[in-house]
Amino acid sequence: MSYGRCFTAWRAAAGSHWDDYVRHRFVQGMADGTLPRAGFLNYLVQDYRFLIHFSRAWALGIVKADTLDEMRACAATVDALINLEMPLHIRICGAEGITPEALEAAEEAPQNLAYTRYVLESGFSGDFLDLLAALAPCVLGYGEIGARLAQEAAPDTPYREWIDTYAGEDFQRACVEAGALIDRAVAARLGDTPEALPRWQALERRFATATRLEVAFWGLGVA
Repeated sequence: MSYGRCFTAWRAAAGSHWDDYVRHRFVQGMADGTLPRAGFLNYLVQDYRFLIHFSRAWALGIVKADTLDEMRACAATVDALINLEMPLHIRICGAEGITPEALEAAEEAPQNLAYTRYVLESGFSGDFLDLLAALAPCVLGYGEIGARLAQEAAPDTPYREWIDTYAGEDFQRACVEAGALIDRAVAARLGDTPEALPRWQALERRFATATRLEVAFWGLGVA
């Protein structure tokens, strides 16, 4: 499934960092079922905290947007994060005895602080495109991972619910819409050949930095 022209180009420009992210041993451990449960839960608790700030970053997109269509797209993504992803974390953690109150009270790890604040700062100090480039690796990377693992994961992996959420129709539709939003926003601001502009390279760097921070975030779940 294609998530758009800009994502495809930024993904390629990120080089080996992208493979380090989407084929991290944490991801492969979910696929074959060898990821230790304790590591997965530690990641999940941190990711719950991450999603709070990530939702705020997408909400900032509403402020930075130029059009109502852009505002609606950002609002739809906030809705998917709060009402699709975060309930997944609450369900899985709840089954392991981790309450919503414990999730809310969890201390953020340094990797979490670095990533979420980088994304928010990209939006505060930059424009709408800076924010989208920093946001894209998480949303679209998880979509890519979910779609691949749905085909490749062991049938008996204990991480099937996580995989099915990100491979599912709702999340995949959100990814397609996010990719289309990025393409429209870039075209509206940079024209039909944005790759020829210095601004494009700056956006590639934003995307690559966020990708490297994703790699570090997976480290929360592996020794």
